[in-house]
Amino acid sequence: MDTSAAEARRRAHRQLVAWRTPEETCENATLILSELVTNALRHTESEIVGCELRLDGPRLRVAVTGAGSGPERRVRHAGEDEEGGRGLLLVCALAQLWGVRPGNAGEGHVVWAELLMGPAHA
Repeated sequence: MDTSAAEARRRAHRQLVAWRTPEETCENATLILSELVTNALRHTESEIVGCELRLDGPRLRVAVTGAGSGPERRVRHAGEDEEGGRGLLLVCALAQLWGVRPGNAGEGHVVWAELLMGPAHA
């Protein structure tokens, strides 16, 4: 699982650099992608997840598609001693918008987040 999230981060970072994404947005997007991939693999029955980065004007959309089912996606407030449980809290803090929608053909789900690219993107 860790290798899947690491590979997603590497590929996303490479694409974001090619798009000349501002450094802070690049860091936030790769962290969000990593959290969403980890959540999809850990909390659903998905064996394979899809990742998408898309520029839409001043917005960058990060989306992770999982084919499996799992619990409802919601922000959880983990206890101080818990090692996990903060993924969607991080997504919520770093993204301007985020949400969940059904996957294609009603299978699985897509968790997405949007970030503003900022004025450094040209």
